[in-house]
Amino acid sequence: MEEFVAHLLNACTLGAIYALIAVGYTMVYGIIKLINFAHGEIYMTGAMLAWWFVTSLGAPLLLATAMSMAGCALVGALLDRVAYRPLRKSGRLAALITALGMSLSLQTLAQLVFGARPKAFPDESIPPFFTSGWKVFGTTLYGKDVAIWAAAAASMAGLDLLVRRTRTGKAMRACSMDPAMAALMGIEVNRVITLTFMIGSSLAAVAGVLYALKVGGNIEPRMGYYAGLLAFAAAVLGGIGNLRGAMLGGLLIGMTQALFAGFVSSQYDFAFAFAVMILVILVRPFGLLGQPEAQRA
Repeated sequence: MEEFVAHLLNACTLGAIYALIAVGYTMVYGIIKLINFAHGEIYMTGAMLAWWFVTSLGAPLLLATAMSMAGCALVGALLDRVAYRPLRKSGRLAALITALGMSLSLQTLAQLVFGARPKAFPDESIPPFFTSGWKVFGTTLYGKDVAIWAAAAASMAGLDLLVRRTRTGKAMRACSMDPAMAALMGIEVNRVITLTFMIGSSLAAVAGVLYALKVGGNIEPRMGYYAGLLAFAAAVLGGIGNLRGAMLGGLLIGMTQALFAGFVSSQYDFAFAFAVMILVILVRPFGLLGQPEAQRA
């Protein structure tokens, strides 16, 4: 029982982190039908920037996280403006290759600027709440897990309200449904797309910081590769283009990976997570909460 509860708590934490990354994939795809494979590197950049703000500028962790979110939002906007906007009317293959190129470029740039060695937040920068713990069914629930759940839940709720209840969210949904018609209605489509990149990138930055706090370090240029792949799988599993589907997919992928690693083998947890995604899309090709795309005349 104790072992099961420990793995379940870890699964919920991983799922919350993957969900934060997955919404970035699904928001961008929902509007411009682009798989932004550089999104995992935005996640890495968020952790790197927060670490640098803490260690070099002496910023408190919460302030460093906020500054990292702003920095990643700027990186996301630059990616869209420099790499993706010029290819808006090109084929999807050109945009896909560009996304892969930007992923490798960001990895290399991070290695040149920050170095290749893994880094960690200094112990004195981590609030005491994160290291405190409570007994739950014989296992220890740490404050960092509670903080990750709370941050993920607040971010997801805020994003859902933004998309469904605000004028900006209505513009995003209009661009997702029909960009040409949205432009005719007076919506600045490019501005909405850039804002979408910025929002998704800022959430990825939060995920990067939370993951570094969870594992106690491992901040390095390649940390976004596997996390980005799993978050992409989560977005596809939930129904890419559907925000709530991305949240659900992130939780399911995180739980699948953690429980399989805990009870079977940690060597094949990634393969099993992708196998679950494949089995689901064989039955529902558009994902758990996704819908078949309507064909416009």
